[in-house]
Amino acid sequence: MRMKKKPATMRMRTKRPENCAHFPPVLRFAARPLPVAVLVSSFVFVFVFVNAAVTQPVNALASERPKPYALIFGTVWDPDGHPLYGVKVKIRLASDKPKKVRYEIYSNHSGEFAQRVPAGKADYIVWADLKDYKLASGRKLKPGPEAAAHIDSDERCDIGLHLDW
Repeated sequence: MRMKKKPATMRMRTKRPENCAHFPPVLRFAARPLPVAVLVSSFVFVFVFVNAAVTQPVNALASERPKPYALIFGTVWDPDGHPLYGVKVKIRLASDKPKKVRYEIYSNHSGEFAQRVPAGKADYIVWADLKDYKLASGRKLKPGPEAAAHIDSDERCDIGLHLDW
């Protein structure tokens, strides 16, 4: 009795797929050992370059000291006392022209911002730029008064920017 062929969808695969991973062929090395001079020179080569690659960055970092800086840190508040996210904050030196901006940053989800400035005696003016800022409620905000930050050396200065309706 002869069996009927199964439909193509029900046939079992009997061949191995062509993309099956195979072991690489065994590599055979020369039977002669390497000369001692080749082994020593390769060891010295590897030691010198690995040692130079590891110690050079460490020595370079040890000689360079980070520059001191001061930090202007603040929070942007709405008129109801809630912190505001995404407000553009601008910072300039008090001795600069009123439109000259030195630093421009945005407040985070907690309404906070932080900017590193060079250490040393300096006075900075900080204000909020609400040109493209929109509240979800649709109410319009007006910038509040500018805040002054006085820096004497490498220190942190905390300020608050309070906005108006």
